Formats: sequence, structure tokens, C-alpha cells
Amino acid sequence: MGSKWRKVKLSLGINTCLYVPQTLEDSSPPIVSAGRPSDAVSPTPGHGLGCHPTTPTPSSSGLRLSLTGPKSSKRTCAICLTTMKPGQGHAIFTAECSHSFHFQCITSNVKHGNQICPICRAKWKEIPFQSPTSDLSHGRSRINPVGWPQDDGWMTVLRRLPPPRLDTSRQISSIFHAPEPVVFDDDEVLDQCPTEQRTSAKESADGNTIGTIDIKTYPEVSAVTRSASHNDFTVLIHLKAPVTSERQDNNRNQAELPPVCRNSRAPVDLITVLDVSGSMAGTKLALLKRAMGFVIENLGPSDRLSVIAFSSTARRLFPLRRMTDTGRQQALQAVNSLISNGGTNIAEGLRKGAKVLVDRKWKNPVGSIILLSDGQDTYTVSSPAGARDRTVYQSLLPISICRNNGEGLQIPVHAFGFGADHDAASMHSISEISGGTFSFIEAEGVIQDAFAQCIGGLLSVVVQELQVRVECVHPGLQLSSIKAGSYRTSMAADRRMGFIDVGVLYAEEERDFLVAIDIPVCSYDEMSLLNVRCVYRDPITKEMVTLEETNEVKVQRPEITGELVISMEVDRQRNRLRAAEAMAEARVAAENGDLAGAVSVLESCRRILSETASARASDRLCVSLCAELKEMQDRMANRQVYEASGRAYVLSGLSSHSWQRATARGDSTDSTSLVQAYQTPSMVDMVNRSQTMILGNPAPQRSLRPAQSFPVRSRR
Repeated sequence: MGSKWRKVKLSLGINTCLYVPQTLEDSSPPIVSAGRPSDAVSPTPGHGLGCHPTTPTPSSSGLRLSLTGPKSSKRTCAICLTTMKPGQGHAIFTAECSHSFHFQCITSNVKHGNQICPICRAKWKEIPFQSPTSDLSHGRSRINPVGWPQDDGWMTVLRRLPPPRLDTSRQISSIFHAPEPVVFDDDEVLDQCPTEQRTSAKESADGNTIGTIDIKTYPEVSAVTRSASHNDFTVLIHLKAPVTSERQDNNRNQAELPPVCRNSRAPVDLITVLDVSGSMAGTKLALLKRAMGFVIENLGPSDRLSVIAFSSTARRLFPLRRMTDTGRQQALQAVNSLISNGGTNIAEGLRKGAKVLVDRKWKNPVGSIILLSDGQDTYTVSSPAGARDRTVYQSLLPISICRNNGEGLQIPVHAFGFGADHDAASMHSISEISGGTFSFIEAEGVIQDAFAQCIGGLLSVVVQELQVRVECVHPGLQLSSIKAGSYRTSMAADRRMGFIDVGVLYAEEERDFLVAIDIPVCSYDEMSLLNVRCVYRDPITKEMVTLEETNEVKVQRPEITGELVISMEVDRQRNRLRAAEAMAEARVAAENGDLAGAVSVLESCRRILSETASARASDRLCVSLCAELKEMQDRMANRQVYEASGRAYVLSGLSSHSWQRATARGDSTDSTSLVQAYQTPSMVDMVNRSQTMILGNPAPQRSLRPAQSFPVRSRR
């Protein structure tokens, strides 16, 4: 009878259990037991998997991967009646009543509504379950449900990691109160692999690594009559960063996503400052661990990572280590040890993160901090939200990483507000003061995609310390203004020369600045207005590069002009600035309690945009701006909605437009979203990798609509 039952089970596929790849030093099967919410799952890429694996997903309370066998002495699964023999690579679930089963068998049992032990009939509090498998066989992209993310390798592949051996209270003590070095100078030595050297901008452009910045200029109109002066005549300066050699190689072979090219980009020192307060318990912490697993697996061996965990206090959980195979394994174990408890002390977390960067002996060319929090700092900031100013928020950020007029470490903090209860104003101010971006993670399942977009940029830095110099050519000209968002600008006393401190650019990232000049009356047929030069540091060679050729802007000065056509490029960027100004004005009104006035400001801006030349031409940037303004109006419908999501959404939008850099907000990481401003190809590639990852291996590559920084122009 037993034999017949087993045949029936096999014919139904019920006996197909998850294959978990084993580590080199381990030959026994992984044991999965119901455990604390502090325990993590982590990926095992690069190892062979079964041809038709079944994907388990941990419950919100998490799974613990135990090195010890199940407490039950019986080695037969009570559901499929086959043995649970060590060495067969089957995942085994040990319930809280101590009985063990094949993981696939018990999840199938639970799926059909059975939530009690098949042996002792005990009712379980911790219930294993599986996520539905995605259908990628016909190239259909998956849809992220709100709450739990897609079934990918980072969430579902189980790996045997040593579990914490202490109980919860003792583990909290060991993490946050155990001794740590006074000076964090124990960072791992940098990778000494040779990198390709360049000595000049021309050689850089002729080589096969990266080229130079592309500069284009557009006057608002092509001609101004001789007899008329023109105040605030607008000239657009458009910059586009070069492509990385990694992406050049990728463009040559689109059949598969190549591994990270180790010497083709600038390596990064990344510090992750993670909130593990009590409010992060359950699903949030599990998703954070999953997202960190994705980050760890996508860093190269020359990149270094340090993990800071904070709640009521802060602790350096993992020192600055290179992400070699060993480094990744250790980092995953550190992330696996995260537990949630206590309050929210953002300032202490940032102080500890900054200390890692200040004390390190070695420095990679790129340095950055990722900050994630779902709460409000009540240890440093005590005044009510409405009474706070920039000085109060600046107290959260260590002086060593503030921009301070060009001094300090120049380390950007990319802040991620998680859920409805985080302090959006604080997180936005922290990012703004440090030169980073602020993203709003509204749906919990988007956290990995948001991290992916961020590191897609950080792992593609091709320009540092970029300064744009604008100089008037004709002796009668003067600059009247330079509109550059959050970028620092300055002008000479005679107003004939101006500077824009841009800093870092990611590969293929674009920037647009509007320069206004006062044009006098003249007697010439043509007038030279401006020339533009760029000076920047190559992050690989660390040499300063000066673009020798200058871009000179000229306009015709006829006696009579016909009907002039306004430059579409200039009109597009005017719309962007107009929308950003409306967002800022609406936010001020909303904070002062005038939601109706805020909505009116946004609606008025939408109406003005709809009447512009670029709107009539169905320009994609204009369509995106109108959609974003409408979304903000909806999130200001009432005070409750604004407090829950409106403030964070608006601030994330302001962060994106002021830096002209992609941030996550709403569904902005979705390839079908209208709000996709400033995404670079490297960001799109990384988000695509996050959204199509299955069991540690990329799914068949799907075609994506080209997503690039605005304005959208044809590639030549």
C-alpha cells in the first residue's frame, strides 16, 4: 500500500523537493526550521541548481537555517513517506513541535489549508509557504505584488548559514554592546589589480574604455535683431557623460548579461546604515535582508562594503571588506544576524558610518553611504516637525561628510524612507545636505529595486569633481543668472564668468543647465555669446581632464527677424524647472496647512505646461512632468493622505529634479511607469536584473523601452 501511495505522489509531482546547493565544506542537507524574525535567508549564486526547482518563500517571521539535525529521531517524511536521508540535498522543515518534513511536502500541505502538524496535530504559529512561480517562459515580465516581492533567488534560495547561538536578548547585547575598535582602521587592503592608464582627454576618447563628456549648447532662439537688446536671453548647456567599457562590451553582445568587468569602472567603498529598530520586525526586516543580499552579490571583488546597524544605538556589524567570494559570504552572514529591537537613532548610525570612512587606511575612488530608516529620530531631534529648520536637520549629519563649501569628504548619503511612518523631511534634508538623493519606498516589495537603481549608478561612476566654466565672449555681455538646481554655482564680480560645480556623473548620465545673459544692441551680423569648458577627474586614473575644445554659442543679428521658433530643448528644460518650482511652492503651502492652495499651485502649473511647445509636440518629459504633478495633487487630497505618503512623494520628486538624478517613488522603478526621469542605462540594467532574478540566475533577457536621462534624444 505504501509503495502504491508513493507512486501516486510521484505522478502528481508532490514528492519533488527543493534542491539546495551545498557548500564545499558541507555534505549534509540544509535543515529549515521555524525560527525568529531576526533570521535571514541569503542567495547562493554561482552553484548548480536543479532543472526544475521549486521556490520556497519564507513567511514574514523568517526562516532560520540550522546546522543541527531535526529534533525528531524519525528520518521518514510523514507526508510523502520517503526517507529524509542526509546527503540528498533536500530541504527539510522542522516545525516548532519538533517533527520534520520535506519542505516541498509541507508547503504543499499548508497550501491546501492544513495548518496543523500531520503527526501530533499541534497547531503551528510559524507556517511555511511558497510564493507562486512566475511565468517567464513566454517572456512575460512579472508583476510585483504590494507587500511581498517577486519570487527570486535573493528571497527564496536557502543557504546554510551559521545561526546565532544566543537567545534574542543576549544577541542584542552582543551586537550593540560588545567591544569594537576605537579606530576603524582595520579596513581590507585595496585590490591591486592593474587598471588601464590614460594621459590625456584625446587618448581617453580614442581608447576602448571611456570617452569624454559630450557638450552641446542651445540658444532659445537662433536670431536677435541688431537694434534690440534682450535681457535674460536663455542658453541651454547640455552635458552627457561617457559610457563605461563594461556597457560597450554589453552593447557588442546583447545575448546575455556579462559579469561585472573588474577593471572597467571605478571601485566603490559603500557603507550601508540600516535601521533595525522594533518597527522593522517581520516583513520589513526580511525584505531588507533580501535587498542587501542583492547588493552584496552585485558588488565586485574590488568594491568594499561595511554594514552599520542602528536602533537606540549603533554598531558596526561588518568592517570595510572587499566583496571577494569570502567577503560576500561573511557579509551575508552579518546581514543574516540582523534582528529588530529598540528605538531609532539615525544620527548615531550616520556617525558610525562616517567614522568608517574617516578612519579607513585605504580609499577606493568612489565612496557613498546608503541610509535606510522607517522611523523618526527621537534621540537627536526633539522639536516638532513643523518647527524644524535646516540647522536642526543638519545636526543629524556628521560634519565630516557635509559638503561644507567644497571641504570635507564629499560623501553623498543616499537616503531611503521606508513605509508611511518615516521622517521624510529629515531623510530629504540629510541627502540634500550631503549631496545624495532621497527615495520613498512606499510598497515594501520595491526595496530591492530601489537599492538596485542606486547601486546601478554608484557602480558606473565615470566622472568626478566636474566643474563647468561658462565665459562671455562678446565684451558687451554679462551673465544674469545660472539655474542649476541643487548644484553650487558662482559668478565672477564682473558677471562675465560663471561656474557650476557638478561633481560626480554616472555613465551616460545627462545634465541640463539654463544660463541667462543680457544681450546688448550691436551692429554685427553675428554675435558670439558664450563658450563652455569642462574640467573633471577621471576616477580610474585619478588624473584631471580638461576638454581642450570649447563650445561657442552664437546668434545671428539681422536687421529684421521673421517668426522665430523657440528651441524645443530650451522649452523642455524650462518646463522641468517650472514644475520643480511648483512642487516646492506646493510643499510649502501644504506644510502650512493650505492643502487647497497647494493643489491649486500644481494644477496651475499643469495647465501652463500643457500650453507649451514641447507639450504640443507630445514631448515625453512634459508628459512625465504632468503625470507627476497630477500624482502629487492626488496625494494632497487631505491631511491624512499627505502625512502618509504625500510629503515623502513630493520630497523625493524634488530631490530627483534638483539633482537631475533618478530616485525611487511610487512605481518609478517599473518600466511601464511614466515617472522615470533621469534613469541611466546602467540603472535600468540593474533594476532589470533585480526584477528578473530567479534562483540566483538571470532570466531570459527581456526587451525594455530605452530609459535615459531627459531630454530624450535619438542616439547617434
